[in-house]
Amino acid sequence: MCCTGKAQPAGLHPGKTENNMATQPQDDTELVEVFDTQQESEAMVVHGLLEAAGIQAIITNLDAPQDVFPGVGGVLVRVAPEDAEQARQIIEEFKNNSAPEEETGVA
Repeated sequence: MCCTGKAQPAGLHPGKTENNMATQPQDDTELVEVFDTQQESEAMVVHGLLEAAGIQAIITNLDAPQDVFPGVGGVLVRVAPEDAEQARQIIEEFKNNSAPEEETGVA
Protein backbone atom coordinates (compact mmCIF):
# COMPACT_ATOMS: atom_id res chain seq x y z
CA MET A 1 0.00 0.00 0.00
CA CYS A 2 1.21 3.46 -0.73
CA CYS A 3 0.15 6.77 0.73
CA THR A 4 -3.14 6.87 -1.25
CA GLY A 5 -4.38 3.68 0.39
CA LYS A 6 -4.38 1.82 -2.92
CA ALA A 7 -2.23 -1.21 -3.55
CA GLN A 8 0.76 -0.36 -5.72
CA PRO A 9 1.06 -2.30 -9.01
CA ALA A 10 3.45 -5.23 -8.89
CA GLY A 11 6.92 -4.51 -10.18
CA LEU A 12 7.02 -0.83 -9.25
CA HIS A 13 9.70 0.09 -6.78
CA PRO A 14 9.23 3.35 -4.86
CA GLY A 15 12.44 5.22 -4.27
CA LYS A 16 14.43 3.57 -7.08
CA THR A 17 16.82 5.89 -8.87
CA GLU A 18 16.31 4.40 -12.34
CA ASN A 19 13.92 6.25 -14.61
CA ASN A 20 11.62 3.60 -16.04
CA MET A 21 9.36 4.79 -18.83
CA ALA A 22 7.08 1.74 -18.86
CA THR A 23 5.59 -0.44 -16.18
CA GLN A 24 7.98 -3.20 -15.26
CA PRO A 25 6.68 -6.70 -16.00
CA GLN A 26 8.59 -8.07 -13.00
CA ASP A 27 11.47 -7.31 -10.66
CA ASP A 28 14.08 -5.59 -12.85
CA THR A 29 16.88 -7.79 -11.50
CA GLU A 30 15.30 -10.64 -13.45
CA LEU A 31 15.13 -8.76 -16.76
CA VAL A 32 17.48 -9.24 -19.69
CA GLU A 33 18.85 -6.45 -21.87
CA VAL A 34 17.93 -7.01 -25.52
CA PHE A 35 18.68 -3.58 -27.02
CA ASP A 36 20.69 -0.51 -26.14
CA THR A 37 21.03 2.86 -27.81
CA GLN A 38 21.86 6.48 -27.13
CA GLN A 39 18.56 7.55 -28.73
CA GLU A 40 15.44 7.37 -26.57
CA SER A 41 13.25 7.55 -29.69
CA GLU A 42 14.93 4.46 -31.14
CA ALA A 43 14.35 2.57 -27.88
CA MET A 44 10.68 3.59 -28.00
CA VAL A 45 10.32 2.15 -31.52
CA VAL A 46 11.87 -1.15 -30.39
CA HIS A 47 9.66 -1.15 -27.29
CA GLY A 48 6.60 -0.73 -29.54
CA LEU A 49 7.69 -3.58 -31.80
CA LEU A 50 8.08 -5.91 -28.85
CA GLU A 51 4.78 -4.88 -27.26
CA ALA A 52 3.02 -5.42 -30.62
CA ALA A 53 4.47 -8.95 -30.67
CA GLY A 54 3.06 -9.59 -27.21
CA ILE A 55 6.37 -9.25 -25.36
CA GLN A 56 6.29 -7.06 -22.26
CA ALA A 57 9.30 -4.75 -22.30
CA ILE A 58 10.61 -1.81 -20.32
CA ILE A 59 12.76 1.12 -21.28
CA THR A 60 15.38 2.15 -18.74
CA ASN A 61 17.38 5.36 -18.95
CA LEU A 62 20.89 4.98 -17.58
CA ASP A 63 22.78 7.61 -15.62
CA ALA A 64 21.66 10.86 -17.24
CA PRO A 65 18.48 12.11 -18.91
CA GLN A 66 19.14 12.22 -22.66
CA ASP A 67 17.45 15.60 -23.07
CA VAL A 68 19.82 17.14 -20.51
CA PHE A 69 23.05 15.25 -21.27
CA PRO A 70 22.78 13.72 -24.77
CA GLY A 71 25.21 10.87 -25.29
CA VAL A 72 25.82 10.34 -21.58
CA GLY A 73 24.49 7.06 -20.25
CA GLY A 74 22.12 5.41 -22.66
CA VAL A 75 18.77 3.75 -23.01
CA LEU A 76 18.12 0.03 -22.55
CA VAL A 77 15.19 -2.12 -23.58
CA ARG A 78 14.77 -5.11 -21.29
CA VAL A 79 12.46 -8.12 -21.24
CA ALA A 80 11.83 -11.24 -19.20
CA PRO A 81 14.52 -13.92 -19.73
CA GLU A 82 12.04 -16.31 -21.37
CA ASP A 83 11.22 -13.64 -24.02
CA ALA A 84 14.79 -12.53 -24.72
CA GLU A 85 15.54 -14.78 -27.70
CA GLN A 86 12.28 -13.95 -29.48
CA ALA A 87 12.77 -10.25 -28.72
CA ARG A 88 16.27 -10.27 -30.23
CA GLN A 89 14.93 -12.00 -33.36
CA ILE A 90 12.22 -9.36 -33.76
CA ILE A 91 14.76 -6.57 -33.32
CA GLU A 92 17.17 -8.16 -35.81
CA GLU A 93 14.40 -8.61 -38.41
CA PHE A 94 13.41 -4.98 -37.97
CA LYS A 95 17.02 -3.83 -38.43
CA ASN A 96 17.42 -5.95 -41.57
CA ASN A 97 14.15 -4.72 -43.08
CA SER A 98 14.93 -1.09 -42.26
CA ALA A 99 18.26 -1.00 -44.13
CA PRO A 100 18.43 1.62 -46.92
CA GLU A 101 18.11 0.29 -50.48
CA GLU A 102 21.72 1.08 -51.39
CA GLU A 103 22.99 -1.08 -48.51
CA THR A 104 20.81 -4.07 -49.36
CA GLY A 105 21.15 -3.78 -53.13
CA VAL A 106 17.39 -4.32 -53.46
CA ALA A 107 15.30 -1.73 -55.27
